Amino acid sequence: MSFEEFHRPLPSLSKIVRDFGTTYAVNGFVGFIFAASGPVAIILTMGTRGGLDQMQLSSWLFGAFFLNSLLTIVFCILYRNPLVFFWTIPGTVLVGAALDHISFPEIIGAYIVTGVLMAVLGLSGWVRRAMNVIPMPIVMAMVAGVFLQFGLDLVFAFRDGFTIAAPMCGVFVLLSCFSKIGRLLPPLIGALIVGVLTILITNGYQPVNNAQLTITIPTIVYPEFTLAAIVELVVPLAITVIVVQNGQGFAILKAARFDPPINAITIACGAVSIVASFTGTVSTCLTGPVNAMVSASGEHHRQYTAGLFVAVLGLLFGVFSSYFTSIMLATPPEFIATLAGLAMLRVLQNSMNTAFGGSCTLGALVTFLVTLANVPIFSLGAPFWGLVIGCATSFILERGEYQQAISTDVTG
Repeated sequence: MSFEEFHRPLPSLSKIVRDFGTTYAVNGFVGFIFAASGPVAIILTMGTRGGLDQMQLSSWLFGAFFLNSLLTIVFCILYRNPLVFFWTIPGTVLVGAALDHISFPEIIGAYIVTGVLMAVLGLSGWVRRAMNVIPMPIVMAMVAGVFLQFGLDLVFAFRDGFTIAAPMCGVFVLLSCFSKIGRLLPPLIGALIVGVLTILITNGYQPVNNAQLTITIPTIVYPEFTLAAIVELVVPLAITVIVVQNGQGFAILKAARFDPPINAITIACGAVSIVASFTGTVSTCLTGPVNAMVSASGEHHRQYTAGLFVAVLGLLFGVFSSYFTSIMLATPPEFIATLAGLAMLRVLQNSMNTAFGGSCTLGALVTFLVTLANVPIFSLGAPFWGLVIGCATSFILERGEYQQAISTDVTG
């Protein structure tokens, strides 16, 4: 077992209040708005596409925000690092694609098995070894194949809702070009604001019923454990959490001169994923973009308070998730598609760069094509087969590059 020591002594409430300030409130607020915009739009897109109703989506968001915010508070206090936890976006997309042939209770069963696997890996101290079983280019090719639909939906949003998509994308581009303004108002948040204003001006907000600010009571989903769901989802979900999401978070925090507790984080992601699964929530992970935002400025030893502020806002969002869900679902589909597409644009670009910018490119290409084709084999989804067939292709036809990629990942 390998569980990193806590930061002692633990900060008192008065110490936390003294460490908090305007800079950390602003960074935390920006990080929260980012999480509550594009990533939420992705959940709603994949959930509605998979046939989930409003109560199930509200429950999913409750677990995603409320339970993960509790974990964030615990880790920010214990380790005095800005350690913000939310949910795996690639995992959300994988689940959305699986909902067309796997029932929601079966997916919950796969969540639980994934959580157990992550907790065991964290307790064993084998996380780094497990992260490097599959070459990173092949992993990211699978991610790119899954994410490509968001880029296409962004293009289709121009066709179907030009008056909404064009202003949002225009502001996103302008804020991206002018970096000084973009640091004050992140491009995605600017696109969100313009999109909301456009909807109000054009009377695009069409609520089915009056949204009321009431406390959300999560819907408990009882799991079903089937071999098909477990084989299709568990390994890809664990990879997206441990390799893609947590790996990105670790890199960002290390670049900001923090030393994140890798094993403790993995154990916690597994444990909370098990609990959150009963509310229908996809696996927990350490978020990269939000941690980058909360550690962007201010004094190093006080930045954990920005993470705590994100968690407080996340608790409130989770408690009233049914209200926010009803509001988002009443907006035009093109608004959510544009917001989700813009949120995923850089992620898709980075996935493509990693997949096709180095070694194992043939295996990565095969993985990308198999994943993109989205043809299940033996009732197992395309992302799983993309990894299997891509690795086999690279092992057979790119033996040297494949061995070198594994060796580099394990040693580096």
